Order: sequence, then structure tokens, then C-alpha cells
Amino acid sequence: MPADQHQVLVFDVNETLSDLVPLRGRFKDVGAPVRLLPTWFAGVLRDGFALTVAGGYADFMSVAHDGLRVLLSGLEGWAGDEEAAARHILDGFSELDVHPDVPAGVRKLSAAGYRLTAMTNGSTALTERLLDKAGVLHCFEALSDVRGPRCWKPASAAYHYAVEQVGVRPDQALMVAVHPWDIDGARRAGLHAAWLRRGACVYPRTMTPPSFSAQDLNDLVKTLVADH
Repeated sequence: MPADQHQVLVFDVNETLSDLVPLRGRFKDVGAPVRLLPTWFAGVLRDGFALTVAGGYADFMSVAHDGLRVLLSGLEGWAGDEEAAARHILDGFSELDVHPDVPAGVRKLSAAGYRLTAMTNGSTALTERLLDKAGVLHCFEALSDVRGPRCWKPASAAYHYAVEQVGVRPDQALMVAVHPWDIDGARRAGLHAAWLRRGACVYPRTMTPPSFSAQDLNDLVKTLVADH
């Protein structure tokens, strides 16, 4: 059984568990450059964070839809239907798969005695579908999203909401995320945090460092399971 210092693992979902690369095909379908995917996704996070800082709230899909409409309308030479194109791209979230390392990694962590949960800026419905498709939904004790606290990560209230759902203190939980801003937010909220690099090499010096760093989930398993 894992030590009390991080008996619960709280997973981020978008890009940490899910692979967003197939959404590029959705951009291509509507006649938009596939290179817009990272720009759009970064803009969604920016606008969600901005609303939280300002004391407002909107769910992920609403912010994402607005972002697509704005981005597509500004494309030189593009004359498609913004609403239809945005819907087509967003529908792709329901068809995403997890990264290849996720199923085995999740099963090993669960078998080692870790309690697994997820907290997403997206939706629990999509998280449930994603994990069920990967065959690991049964390994998760709880799924949470930002509709509960009505604020996006990296606000501290979002992390506190996630750990409250499973009845542990922040210092008993380990956030697992690919985004440095998520690691920084979790650490500031009192959680431990593991950064999955997924090909990235440099962690921002301006952000609170992770408790652990691993290339992917299988690499993290070697560290956490070896410790116990």
C-alpha cells in the first residue's frame, strides 16, 4: 500500500491521458490548417483561465466552441460555416483514445494500491467515455470536472474539490499532469505533483517544480511502485 504522503493519484485528462493529435484530421476535414490545433487549444486554456481569474465561469466546450469560431473566422480565404465546422471539430473529443502507455500504467498503479481519480477542465462524461474505451474505467474511484468548483485548474479550489471527493487532504494526493501550469497549480494548492514530460525536455524555471518527473506513465510507475 502506498505511503500516506500520496495515497491518491489525481490525473489530468486532456493531453495527459488523452491523445489530441487525431483532432488534426477534424481541422483538415473543415478546410483549416492542421497546425491550428495547438494554437486553438492554448487559446481555450487561456480563455478558461482568464474567466476564472476574473471571477467568471464557462464550461470547456463553450469556451472551445467560441475559440474555434473566432479562429476560423479570421482565416484568410476560408469561407466555411463556422458553427458547423466548430461542431465537427468538437465532436472529435468523443472519439479520442488514450496514449499507448496509459492502460498498462493505470492498471499497475491500481494494482500497487494507489487510489486513482481524475480532475479535468473538460467534462466527466468525456473522461468516462475515454477511460471506458481504454478498458481502465474500473480502476478509477472518482471522476471530477470543473463544473463542481466552477473554476478551472490551476485555481487552488479546483484541486481541493478533487481531493475532497475522495476524502483526503491535499498533501495525501499526487497530481499527474503533462502541463507545467497544472503541476505548479497543484503544488501551490498543497498537493504533490508528477510531471509527465511526453517528449518535452525543459520545465519552466518560473513555476513550482514537480515532486517527480517521468517521460510517460510507465516511467512514473517504475518510480512510484519501486518506492513502495
